[in-house]
Parts: sequence; structure tokens; C-alpha cells
Amino acid sequence: MNTVLDLAGADRRRGPDDRLPVTVLSGFLGAGKTTVLNHVLHNREGLRVAVIVNDMSEVNIDAQLVEQGGAALSRTDEQLVEMSNGCICCTLREDLLKEVARLAEARRFDYLLIESTGISEPMPVAETFQFESESGHSLSTVARLDTLVTVVDAVNFLKDYHEAEDLRARGIGIGDEDERTITDLLIDQIEFATVLIINKADLVSELELAELSAILARLNPDARCVTARHGHVDLKTILNTSGFDFERASQAAGWMQTLRGEARSEADEYGIASFVFRARRPFHPERLWQFFQEPWPGVLRSKGLFWIASRPDLIALWSQAGGTGAVRWVGRWYAALPKAQWPEDEEEYQRVQGVWDPEYGDRSQELVLIGRKMDQAALMARLETCLLTEEELAPGLATWGAAADPFPVMAESPAEDQEADDDLLRV
Repeated sequence: MNTVLDLAGADRRRGPDDRLPVTVLSGFLGAGKTTVLNHVLHNREGLRVAVIVNDMSEVNIDAQLVEQGGAALSRTDEQLVEMSNGCICCTLREDLLKEVARLAEARRFDYLLIESTGISEPMPVAETFQFESESGHSLSTVARLDTLVTVVDAVNFLKDYHEAEDLRARGIGIGDEDERTITDLLIDQIEFATVLIINKADLVSELELAELSAILARLNPDARCVTARHGHVDLKTILNTSGFDFERASQAAGWMQTLRGEARSEADEYGIASFVFRARRPFHPERLWQFFQEPWPGVLRSKGLFWIASRPDLIALWSQAGGTGAVRWVGRWYAALPKAQWPEDEEEYQRVQGVWDPEYGDRSQELVLIGRKMDQAALMARLETCLLTEEELAPGLATWGAAADPFPVMAESPAEDQEADDDLLRV
């Protein structure tokens, strides 16, 4: 494959300390990614910058804006690479590998900026840099993912976040199979970023801006959050920050840090807070189903693992952002598996032993809730009512399967039908 040959050739010419640094610009449509990009091109302080722009439309408007915004583009040894035949984070992964490798090999540029389409998620782009070919070559040998930026629309973010409209309903989905909502996309772009730019800060009040900043800080506590007007940011904020680490970014989401006890739980001055609901007893499927249909006042984000009495072997994952939530079956509890299938990894084995309960094994409820002006006591109490009562527990696990269970039927093995289960429940 040409990509492998390109990377192999690049390996011989570029050492690990001389890799091309890369910043990826993400953000929903209209947030101002291209405005930020134009600002960088106009104020690059002598840097020779290569740009890759990706857009889903037939006429690549973003690319035209870049060209119009920088008349000196060709005169300053810079290069614009347009990729307009698909999504940067799925069908264009191979194209992205080739383009980045080619630009790195050219050794004519100090920096590379990738502007992803407004409906792409940053994690798959980052995974492109982790990808290793069959011959052992990786893009990371010639290019270094330095910063992952998400541009946030100060005016429309919370509105779009709560409405949870389907991308297809707006006519911007990737084909008929794209079942994502705008909220799904926004939360993915926020939780995996290393830098958050709140753009259009001049179009909202100081209070609204401060409140949005506090919300974003809860959703991704590790990200650096800056405000911008007309996309004007200090270049040092997004170039050569050395701020990206794949493993750390994968664990940076606020709900994960709350679960690990690393995030603040008390409310700040804008009422933004987080907490964890923990229990060992199973949820009653009917009562939990009903709770999932109800509004959760003030809750912006919730996620975690749980189990229901009627399916005691299965691990369920709940994920909610804004006005949409989904349940997916993600595996089986170790308590439901023979010892021969327990983890061989000693660290994982010790973790299981550390959480083991004589009655329930490793089964547990761990749900993180992040929100604004939440009534924590009321939400905790409501979740408590979804658990089995002492009277319901008394007959024992063997009888719980008879409980009324409105959750949709799933495949016998979660792994067999994971794709079908992704949208098991939407609220």
C-alpha cells in the first residue's frame, strides 16, 4: 500500500525529535473553526504552516475562505490541501495518513493545521496518529499530534446541546445510517479536547460566558479553556503546546474524573456540580425504565455502569448528554463468568477482588451526574426508589428474572449485537 511506502521512506529522513507538530481543529458547524484558522494564517509569526481542510460539501466553502483570507498563501511557501470527498474521521483515514506523511516528508513546514469537518469527532482523528500498519510503520514516526482544539459557539452551544436534534434532521448526517444527535457530537468534541476555545464571546453577556466556561470545565476539567472574539486567540494557546497525550485525553472526561474522585463535587458559584450515585443492589427494570423517560432537572451529563434485576449477568452502560440518553449492553460481570474466564492480568484481577461483594460479586451501580443547579438530594432519592426493596430482594437472585422488564430484547451475547444495541434506548 502506498501509505506504508510513504511512511517507510519518511522514517529514514525524520528522527523522533524532528517530527512535524500537528494541531487538529474541531467544532460544530458555525462555531468559527475557519475564522480561527484564518487568524492563525494571518498571524503565524514567521511559521511556515501547512493546512489540511476537510468538508463534506461538494463545494468546499471552508477551503475557499482559507484561500480568500490569505492572499499571501502561495507567496509564503504555505500549502492548502483540500479533502472534500468524505469524513476526516472515517472514510478519509487513509487519505489523511498519506497527506500528513507527504507534508512531513517535504520538510518545508514548521507546523500542520488540520481543520476537520463540523460533524466529525476528534478521537478518530487522534487514532489515525496511533494507527500502525501491518509492516509496523506509524504516522507518529513522522508527525506529532500536539494539540486537539475544539471551538465552541458561545451563542448556540447550550441551545444545541439541550435540543438533541438528529444530525439527519438538519440535513448534515453522514448518510442514512448516521443516527447521532447534535448533542452526541458536541459532547464527543468537548470531552476529548486539550484546548477549548469559546468563540463569539462578544455576543453573550459576561454572566453567560462565565457560566458556559464553568460548564465546560466540568465536562472536561483537563482542557485549557480560553475565550475568543472573531476567532482571535494567542497562537501559543493552540500551537506547540505539547499538550496532547492519547491515554490522558481518553481519561479526561469530567464524568470519568468524578468517578475516580478527582473532580470537584461541590457546586461552584454558578451552581455547576457533579456527584456519583453508588449502590450494590440491582435496579428494578420497570422503575428504572420509567425514570429514564422522565426529565432530569438540571442534569447536563450523566454516564456510568449499572445492572438490572431481570438481567443480573449483564453490564449496562448509561450515557446521557443534554436531552438525549442511551443504554448499551457492554459485557458480563465477572460474577456471572466461570473462573477460567477471569482476567489473567494481575492488576485487573486485584481490582476485581477489591470490589468483590459476598452477595453480588462485582455487580454494582456507579452513575455520575454533572449539572447546573441540580437538586442532588432529590435525584439521589429518585435513583434509590429504582433499586429493589428489601421485600423484593428476599426471594433471591434466581427469582428476579421474572420481574417485568420493558427494556428491549437483545442478542444472547452483547458482543454479537453491539451495533444494534447502541441505540437500545433514547430519551
